Amino acid sequence: MPSLADTTRDRILFGGDYNPEQWPEETWPEDVRLMQAAGVNSVTLGVFSWSRLEPRPGVHDFGWLDRLMDLMHAGGIGVVLATPTASPPPWLGRLHPDTLPVDEDGRTERWGGRQHFSHSSGTYRRHAAAITEALAARYAGHPALTMWHVNNEYCTFDHGEEAAVRFRRWLRDRYGTLDALNTAWGTAFWSQGYGDWDEILPARRTHYLKNPTQVLDFRRFTSDMLLECFTAERDIVRRHTPHLPVTTNFMPLWHGQDAWRWAEEEDVVSVDLYPDPRDPLGAQHGALVQDMTRSQARGPWMLMEQAAGPVNWRGVNHPKPRGLNRLWSLQAVARGADAVCYFQWRQSRQGAEKFHSGMVGHAGEEGRTYQEVKRLGADLAGLGPHVAGTRTAADVAVLHDWHSWWAGDQEARPSTRFGYPDVLHAWHRALWEGRLTTDFAHPEHDLTPYRVVVVPQLYALTDAAVDNLLAHVRRGGTLVCGFLTGVADQDDRVRPGGMDARLRALFGIRTLHEWWPLEADETAACEGFRGTLWSEEIEPDGTAAETVPYRGGELDGLPAVLRKGRAWYLSTLPEPAALRDLLARVCAEAGVRPVLDGLPAGVEAVRRGDLLFLLHHGRDTVTVDLPGTHRDLLTGETVTDRVTLARHGVAVLTERPS
Repeated sequence: MPSLADTTRDRILFGGDYNPEQWPEETWPEDVRLMQAAGVNSVTLGVFSWSRLEPRPGVHDFGWLDRLMDLMHAGGIGVVLATPTASPPPWLGRLHPDTLPVDEDGRTERWGGRQHFSHSSGTYRRHAAAITEALAARYAGHPALTMWHVNNEYCTFDHGEEAAVRFRRWLRDRYGTLDALNTAWGTAFWSQGYGDWDEILPARRTHYLKNPTQVLDFRRFTSDMLLECFTAERDIVRRHTPHLPVTTNFMPLWHGQDAWRWAEEEDVVSVDLYPDPRDPLGAQHGALVQDMTRSQARGPWMLMEQAAGPVNWRGVNHPKPRGLNRLWSLQAVARGADAVCYFQWRQSRQGAEKFHSGMVGHAGEEGRTYQEVKRLGADLAGLGPHVAGTRTAADVAVLHDWHSWWAGDQEARPSTRFGYPDVLHAWHRALWEGRLTTDFAHPEHDLTPYRVVVVPQLYALTDAAVDNLLAHVRRGGTLVCGFLTGVADQDDRVRPGGMDARLRALFGIRTLHEWWPLEADETAACEGFRGTLWSEEIEPDGTAAETVPYRGGELDGLPAVLRKGRAWYLSTLPEPAALRDLLARVCAEAGVRPVLDGLPAGVEAVRRGDLLFLLHHGRDTVTVDLPGTHRDLLTGETVTDRVTLARHGVAVLTERPS
C-alpha cells in the first residue's frame, strides 16, 4: 500500500487547507506567490466544496477546480484532494430529509452548519459515493495530485430510524441471537428483556438511566458506521489511483471514534491539534496527541491541522505569542510528524470561522503570522532531508482503549468528578515531565518492544488484554497500573471481586473491599505524598514486596501503592510531582532513562532517528549542557558542550558535526 513517504520524498510536507472558492479568482496567483515565498509545498483542496462542485443534483462545475489544480502544479505545489462529503449542499437535505442526522431527543439537525449528514442514510451514502467517483475519475491523472483526504473530522451521531435499522443489523452480526444480546446487555435488570429485534432502539433519551451496555454498543456501532462511510469513499479513490495514499483527519481523543481500528484502514494517519496557547500544559497536551498519533501510524504521521494564531471556538481566543507556532510545529516533527499543515491558508473574511487564524491573516503579507510561517517553512525545508521517514523510539508504552473509555465514562458510576482523559493526561504528564518519551498501545497489542508498560486506567478489559498484561510481566517487563483498572469485562459486566482475579494475584491484592472516590477538592494523605480523585479499600494478600500506606482517615494503614515483583498498582492518583517521581524511579529500575539528564525546567528533549531535538517551552533564556560536539541543523552552527536556547527556542542537533 502507498504511504506518506510516497508523497514526502525526503521532505516535510508544509501547507494547509486552501479554500480559494471563498476569494475572487484574481487572488489565486497572489496566493501561489506567497506560498512559494513561505516554502509551502502542499495544499488541501475541496474539503467543504460540495455545493460549488455540484450546485444542483447531478450537475457538476469542475472548471474552477481544473484551473486551481493546474495553477498549483505550475507553482510546484502538490495537492491533497479532499472528498467534500463532510458538508452536503442544502439541496441534499431539502430533497432528501433522510440524509439528516437525528439527535437522541428526536430532533433533526438541519443544514446551515457542517457535518449535517446521517452516517446510516443510504441516500447520503449514494450521493457521497457519486461525487467522490466524479472527482476521482476527473483528477486521477492530474500531475498535481499527491494524496486523497476523505471527508473531514468524522464526528456525527445519529439516532434516527435508518440508524435504528442498521443498529439492529449490527447487533445481529455481533450477537447472533437475542438470547446472547440479552445476556450481554444484562436485560434481566429493570425488565428490559428483548423478545424481538424490532424492539431495540438506538441509545435515545430515556426517563431515567440508560442500559450501559446498550450505550456501549451504540458507541461501537457509531464508530463502525462512520468507518463504513470512510472506507466506501477510500475504495473509490483507490480504484482510480492505487498508487496514492489516502487519509482522513482524526480529532485527538474524540469520544466517538475507535482510532486504533480506523488507523488500520488508512494509508496515512493524520490528526488535528489545537492546544490552548494560554494553557501551561499545552505543550504536554500536544506531546500526548503526537505520541498517540505516531503510535497509531506505527511511524511517521501527518499534522493535518493546527492554528497559526488564535482559534475561534473557545470562550476567549488567545493568539500565539512570538515563536510558539514554530516551537509547537517542531515539537510535532520531533515526535514523528512528516507533514506540518494548518487550517487554513488564508483567513476567511466571512462565515463562522472568520476569526480563526490562517497562515496569511487579515494583516496580510506583512503580518507577524505570515512572517513566522515563512521562517518555519525555511526550517522545515532544511530539516526534511535529515528527518523525513525516520522513527522516534520509545521504551515506555501507555495503554489506551476507546472501548474501555466508552464503558467507564457513563452515568451512575462511583464518581463523576473526573473523566478518563483527565487520568490519561495526568499519567502522560508525569512521564513527559520526567523527559521519558512514550508510545501508546492498545491493551491487546504486542508489548514486547517495551520495558515499561503503563496503564493509567482501563476500567474494562477483555480476557485477551488481561492475558497480555500478565505475559508482559512474565517476560520480565514492568507494569504500572492505575486505579479502577480491570473492573469490568467487554460487556461492562463487573468481574467477581471488583477486579479481575488474575490482576489481583499479580499485584498482591486479596480483596478489594470498596471504592472510596474523593471530592474535587479533596485529597487522601499517603506516606510521602497526597492522593487525588480516588482511593480504594484494599486488603493485601501478604505477597507484595513493597507498599505505601494511606495515613489517617478510614483507610489508615491500608496500601495506596503496592509492588509485587515488576507489577505496581496505584489505588489513587498521586499529586503530579509524586507521580512523576514514582514513574521515574520505576523506569530507572527497568533501565529506561531520560533522553538527556540535567535539563533546565521547561526544556523537552526528544530523539528522532539520529537527531536530538531540544525544545524550550519557557520564556527565559537557558543553557543546556551537552556531551561532546554537535551541529545545529536550524542554524548551521557547531556547538560544543552546551547550547543556548532563547524564549521558545529550538535546536535540532546531529550526533556529530558534518
